[in-house]
Amino acid sequence: MLQTPSGGAGHGTAATDSGLMSIGTVLNVLRDEFPEVTISKIRFLESEGLIEPQRTPSGYRKFSNRDVERLGHVLRMQRDHYLPLKVIREHLDAMERGEAVALPTVGRQRDGETVLEVSEGPPAARIGRAELLAAAEIGESDLTEWESYGLITPLPDGAYDAEAVTVAALVVELGRFGIEPRHLRAMKAAADREAGLVDQVVAPLKRHRNPQTRAHAEARAKELAGLTVKLHAALVQTALGVRLP
Repeated sequence: MLQTPSGGAGHGTAATDSGLMSIGTVLNVLRDEFPEVTISKIRFLESEGLIEPQRTPSGYRKFSNRDVERLGHVLRMQRDHYLPLKVIREHLDAMERGEAVALPTVGRQRDGETVLEVSEGPPAARIGRAELLAAAEIGESDLTEWESYGLITPLPDGAYDAEAVTVAALVVELGRFGIEPRHLRAMKAAADREAGLVDQVVAPLKRHRNPQTRAHAEARAKELAGLTVKLHAALVQTALGVRLP
């Protein structure tokens, strides 16, 4: 549950006496759970009709606790369920009307069309091309370019691993700083080398006939992946002389 401040003053840093918050305050609240959220992302979600903050006479956005809670739901459904914004908006609107609705998840593809299935289970681990484009809010040409650089790779059947949505979102964010997809090939090569190192360690376990041993290999791979990601982040921070929150 997102915790929102209840008092304070000052534009961009605290809530107003009326309980409304500036966009800077909202960003700080959301970053506890969503460290990669940006002001531009919040503005984009507003432009897509996911939230409707109030405006001061000077044109500044002011967000209510309801706006912040709704933003949290949107970001959570994007992160955990890989749903496009249109589906998220319809789902939240139905909830606010008091309708009992199950959360849809990305389903199979039928005749080239992505089908949304209602499910109480975990999110799908695969996503279709059209659904990836919608969830990441990118165009066909963008995805084709990123594929040419190996940043995103389709599975043999043309679908994508659901993590492709995260990759696409990060490529978009880096692009706002002038970092082009072609510049990211070195990162992809480094990631492939790190993955190869992890695979070397767990490969003997993965080939074992015992199902429990193979399950242990998967758990070990996840643990090693987490450690390599942390080490990579620490090395980058050290090289730049910065420390992330």
